[in-house]
Order: sequence, then C-alpha cells, then structure tokens
Amino acid sequence: MPQVTPLVTYTLLAITILVYVLQMGSQFLVGTDLPALLGVKSNELIQLGQLWRLITPVLLHGSIMHILFNMYALNAFGPGLERAFGHWRFLALYLLSGFAGNVVSFLMSPAASLGSSTAIFGLLGAEGVFLYCNRELFGANARKALISIITVAVANLIIGLSPGIDNWGHVGGLVGGVLFAWFGGPLLRVEGTYPSLHLANERSAEQAWRAGLAVGGLFALLAAVIIFMRRGGVGW
Repeated sequence: MPQVTPLVTYTLLAITILVYVLQMGSQFLVGTDLPALLGVKSNELIQLGQLWRLITPVLLHGSIMHILFNMYALNAFGPGLERAFGHWRFLALYLLSGFAGNVVSFLMSPAASLGSSTAIFGLLGAEGVFLYCNRELFGANARKALISIITVAVANLIIGLSPGIDNWGHVGGLVGGVLFAWFGGPLLRVEGTYPSLHLANERSAEQAWRAGLAVGGLFALLAAVIIFMRRGGVGW
C-alpha cells in the first residue's frame, strides 16, 4: 500500500484533543463542562430532537486517561487503515462507527455517555474485516493478525462490562465498522508484471459510498424507530 500521510487520522487527533482542552478550560473558567453539556449522549435530549448528540460524543472525553487511551488507539489503528481505505473512506468509517455506537447506546443504555471508543471499536472491527477479506494476499500473517484483533476486541468488551463503561456503545461501533468494511472496504489484488507490481482496489469509490449510505441509513432508521416508539409510550 502507498505510504500516504494519514491526514484524516491526524486531523481527528488534533480536533479531539482541542475539544478536550476546551472542556478543561470551560471547567476552569465557568465551573461547568460546556462542550459535554452541549454534546454528550443524553437519551432524554435526543428524544426531544437534539439528534446531533448521536455523533458529537466521539469528540468528548471524561478524563485525561480516557482521552489518552482512545487517542493512543486511534493513532495505533488509524494510519494503517487510512492508507488502506483512503482518506474519505476512512473518515466515513470513523463517523459511521461512532454514530452506530451511539444509536445502539441510545437503544440499550439509559445512561449519558461520551467518548470516541464507539468509533475506535469500529476501527477495530474494520481492521479484522480488512484482514479477513484480503487474507490470501497477506498469507499466514493475516491469520495471526486476525486472531490478535479478535483477542483485543473480546478483552476490551469484557473490560467494558465494568460499571460506568458504555459497552453497548462499543458493541454498536464494532457492528457499524464491520458492516461498512465488509460492504465498502478495500478488496485488494496484485496488478502488473514483475517487477512493476502494484496493489489495486477492486471495490470502487461508488460502491464504498453506497455501503456508507446503507449503513448510515440503517442506524438512522433504527434511531428514528426508537424515538417514535418511545414518544408513543411503547416500553423500550
């Protein structure tokens, strides 16, 4: 794969860190975390129409350790995936995973939540799908890496059972990332003749965007159904 500078990963890191600085500054100056107040996943406020809260939590964090852990994971998985997926496809993966995670959390958990771990779990799932779909190209290394990815995912989901962690958001992000990567992620093949060999992606940008719209639409529909059912008094 070409050594493309992972501009989207670095931009996401910078924006997320900047937002956390604003969170700390807000707490210091006015005694309230205004960014979190405006953007945290709150079921009651989403129900009232503040739908941006299904995506803004990916930019917010509750502590220095929280953001350090998530930014470490983004920096670990992001560059390689961005080089494989391309800038815009990687951005779609990140945002769709975060959105999917918050929708599932909205469905399953009444607690307020924040953090980019919904999107990070989507990257983890996408990495696993990418390795599996291109396993013939990567050979035995793909199997080892895939086992490692599954182990990390399972271990973190078990850790997520601890009180105060939005594990449903993790599950949703993982599912969103897996779905997008399965239907819209790169399928690589070797083209050319030796020594002028190169990797080509069999899956077009149009296919990727169709997959993104389908996955985003699926979770948007799920969110709409939840809101409708709860407004109608159905016990969800």
